[in-house]
Amino acid sequence: MSAASSSPTSPTAPDDCGVAHLPPSVLALVADFFKVLSEVSRLQIVCALKSGPHNVSEIIEETGLGQANVSKHLKILTQAGIVTRQQQGTSVIYQIANPFVFELCQSVCDALAAQMQQQNQQLAALQGLR
Repeated sequence: MSAASSSPTSPTAPDDCGVAHLPPSVLALVADFFKVLSEVSRLQIVCALKSGPHNVSEIIEETGLGQANVSKHLKILTQAGIVTRQQQGTSVIYQIANPFVFELCQSVCDALAAQMQQQNQQLAALQGLR
């Protein structure tokens, strides 16, 4: 929490996202996290893991992605700390490291749905001008 948000004499503005005062080196870490999630195949894998831990074969089956593609993206997701891997016999089991990633995705989906609804209303208003 920033000093500004904890001080009673200087309340945080409602639109302060909480990262406004972070140094660029920390913001770079935040940007890297979002970069990892900015790829469709990685989002498919994250969604596949929402129901629980899976091995590579199960992820391939659920996503329809190829084995090499899944392995490459799982490595990236693991390095980013979004996914954990655990050896179980001859299989490697992957799972989401922190379920907040689903809340983040849901927030983005909700915001996009609201934006699309507003655009549809504007389009309908424009079509009404004909």
